[in-house]
Amino acid sequence: MNLRRLKPIIRKEFIQIRRDPISLTLLLILPAFILVMFGYALNFDVKHLGLAVVDLDRSQASRELIRKITSSEYFDLKYRLESTSEIDPLFDREKIKLAVVIPRNFARDLASGESPTVQVLADGTNSTTALTGLGYLSNIFLQYSMKLNLELLQKNGQQAVLPVDSRVRVWYNPELKSSRFLVPGLMAFVLMVIIVLATALSIVREKEKGTMEQLLLSPLGPAEMIIGKIIPYLLLSLLGAHLVLLAGWLLFGIAIKGSYPLLLLVLVIFLFCGLSQGILVSTVASSQQVAFLLAGLSTLLPTFILSGFVFPIRNMPPVIQAITYIIPARYFLVGLRAIILKGASLAAFYREIIFLAVYGLLVTAVSLVRLKKSLAK
Repeated sequence: MNLRRLKPIIRKEFIQIRRDPISLTLLLILPAFILVMFGYALNFDVKHLGLAVVDLDRSQASRELIRKITSSEYFDLKYRLESTSEIDPLFDREKIKLAVVIPRNFARDLASGESPTVQVLADGTNSTTALTGLGYLSNIFLQYSMKLNLELLQKNGQQAVLPVDSRVRVWYNPELKSSRFLVPGLMAFVLMVIIVLATALSIVREKEKGTMEQLLLSPLGPAEMIIGKIIPYLLLSLLGAHLVLLAGWLLFGIAIKGSYPLLLLVLVIFLFCGLSQGILVSTVASSQQVAFLLAGLSTLLPTFILSGFVFPIRNMPPVIQAITYIIPARYFLVGLRAIILKGASLAAFYREIIFLAVYGLLVTAVSLVRLKKSLAK
């Protein structure tokens, strides 16, 4: 490989990218823009659920229970109803997500040592929201019951001691914000799609203009031509990745807890995989429309669904889990989240890095074979 012959093609790629505002936008501006849009729109935090209450007892105890429920940020008391017959229309119009019915004689049963039954109704259309809301309510009811039991024991002159005293600490994401989990996944999703798309379209555009044939007639070998095309896009993709990291820090407070050089290494390997896949797509596609379609099909859905970005891989059927092993973003996400969120070292995910490197080399080798076949024709 002659390094001197690489310089002209690298310079040509930079000039072509500079003259092509679409490629510059794809590589630099669009990743950060999509991160911001998805980062705010895609949120799994379940808060401010619409709540209706039917208080048939209207006692101090029932009002205290309602105050306990609505004092958190998880529920917004929208309606105080007179009867249970008013609940169904609110569910039908999606005005509320849950309803609580406090029975008559609620306070009297508590005072006599009995256990009154509080009815909870939930809109199960969205099972995730319903289950989360029911979990919040169950926890509130449990805390309320424990408080009443402790007060009863103290009233009878007995020492109030809890059987188990738990001290809970949440590592890496103390606020349990879904954005801290989703934003690194968004970075992998956006970078993979944009890089493959921009690289494939750029090379296919040269085919359509006829400049690719001129390159094939030059002294450049297939490996030199591929490397010369990868380097400019790799550098610009790195710049775009740093803009994404900056947006994640400024807008979502996601700072890099681990080693920056290690993060840079993981980024370079992942971007190399994306660029290699883009070049492979360009060797298959005969037009920009076909390249756009192939790039989207090979990156968009696989990265979004099968990488662990949104859906846990362990919950997928075994056949689908097997398919996820050929998705590069799956391995990149492990390393990215480990570095950014946990501050982990390379020992925690070195297998994933090895896979990414092997994937990039294999795809590059396949691209070389296809390019040599086109040279022989």
